[in-house]
Amino acid sequence: MIAISAGAALSLNIPDWGRWTLAGTAVAGISALGIAVLIGPAANRLAGERHPLTQVERQQMTATERVEAVNAARHTLIQAATGLVVIGGVVFTGQGLWYTAQSLDASRQAQRTAEQGQIADRYTKAVEQIGSGTLDVRLGGMYALERLAQDSPRDHQTVYDVLAAFIREHDPKPTIKAAKLSAQPATDVQAALTIIGRRNTRLDAHMPDLSNIRAPGANLTRATLTDTNLSDATLTDTNLTGANLTGADLFRADVRDANLSDANLFSADVRGANLSDAYLTGAYLSDANLTGATLTDTNLTGANLTGADLFRADLRGATLTYANVRGAKLTYADLTGAKLTDTNLRGADLTDTNLSDATLSGADLTGADLSGATLTGAYLSGANLTGATLTGATLTGANLTGISGMTQKAIRAVAIVDDKTKF
Repeated sequence: MIAISAGAALSLNIPDWGRWTLAGTAVAGISALGIAVLIGPAANRLAGERHPLTQVERQQMTATERVEAVNAARHTLIQAATGLVVIGGVVFTGQGLWYTAQSLDASRQAQRTAEQGQIADRYTKAVEQIGSGTLDVRLGGMYALERLAQDSPRDHQTVYDVLAAFIREHDPKPTIKAAKLSAQPATDVQAALTIIGRRNTRLDAHMPDLSNIRAPGANLTRATLTDTNLSDATLTDTNLTGANLTGADLFRADVRDANLSDANLFSADVRGANLSDAYLTGAYLSDANLTGATLTDTNLTGANLTGADLFRADLRGATLTYANVRGAKLTYADLTGAKLTDTNLRGADLTDTNLSDATLSGADLTGADLSGATLTGAYLSGANLTGATLTGATLTGANLTGISGMTQKAIRAVAIVDDKTKF
């Protein structure tokens, strides 16, 4: 019986519960046989009966003594057997717990497989919905995808790649002239932009590709667009108030008349972008690359442009009152008529910059390099020129009344002045 149970447990192709039942039967049989041996022959042997007692030996021991000796031996062996049973029970219990853990792992794996199947079904259905010809169905599909990205982090990137592709495919075609573009993007395009703008960026494998999109008038208030590719995008009149555009690619983007107040454009690539008439009050543009950017009549009041590169940027008529432009590069930039009242230009590179008719009253030009700069008709009353370099600068018709940090004699010695220059 024991051998049959053990052999069946090891060789038969049966469920795990059956295998465990047969193994338990074999263990129980072995335990019963062992106990029978222990309380029978083994007890007699332990009591000193190596062989059947002779007649003489029986006469030397009373019946009571023989019974007591055998019982004592049996008691000792039963204690030993009990210990073995306990140990066997612990081992059996441990094996049972291991089997339970394996069963739980299998159940969890099955549950995960089922969940992944459900997620795949949800994804397929949502994608079908955003391809619908009905607006409400498309919107439902988009929000379903957003929920899917929240429930399944592994599908996060796929979801937002799909939404970015939707925007690129459903915005106005390049054949539609700018003058005929709608004042606002289509409802579904705006919804997709909003969803992308509030995603969990910590799960991004790469940034959304929104290059070349045409979404004038879009509402992207406080949107998270860090490192997003917006090159050649049309974002005129867009509301980007408080948006996070850190490291974003805005190369040659059209952002005219947009509102970027308090937006974060730290280290953004804004080369060749058109920001004419845009509002960047309080914006953070530190270390941004604005080479060749157009910022005519742009409002940069209180903006932070420390270390920014504005080489050959067009800032004609721009307002930079109270702005921090410390250490910025403005070589060959055009700031004709710009308003730089109380602007911090410490250590700025203004070599060959055009500051004709610019207002620099109260500006801090400490350590700034104005070599070869044109300041014809500029208003520098009250400006701080301590340590500034004016070699070859043109100051004809400029107003330098009340300046500090540099004497009239020192200025005349290095700069170009005329009889209309005021000291």
